[in-house]
Amino acid sequence: MNMIINESLRLYPPIQHQNKVSTKKARVGKYTIPSGMELVVPILTVHHDPSQWGEDVNLFNPDRFAQGVMNAASTQVSFIPFGHGPRICVGLNFATLEAKVALSMILRRYTFTLSPSYQHAPIHRITMVPQHGAQIIIHSL
Repeated sequence: MNMIINESLRLYPPIQHQNKVSTKKARVGKYTIPSGMELVVPILTVHHDPSQWGEDVNLFNPDRFAQGVMNAASTQVSFIPFGHGPRICVGLNFATLEAKVALSMILRRYTFTLSPSYQHAPIHRITMVPQHGAQIIIHSL
């Protein structure tokens, strides 16, 4: 279940970018970032970078996370749906635990399939949402 949730978060991160302000002068690779500069971290772009995730970057492949989050991509900071480092979102553990509990409860009693009329069209608002809703057919076990 961890692998499925992580791959879902990679393809469809809750937010598409994150803004940060540097608190002091820093060197990142060949670049010098002055103090007070606002930086935009394009999470959606990082999560869909073929150089980090491979040529099948746009395919749903939970096996990427079979060896854990740290080994899923070519660099350790390529998976950042909730940010990274000391300012990582405090909701990370709660959100993933809540998803596991909800999925476990649903999958014990139901199966579901996509509706034939389903059209895949995610759009970005404050968070990523399905433009036409999540059209699924629920089957009781």
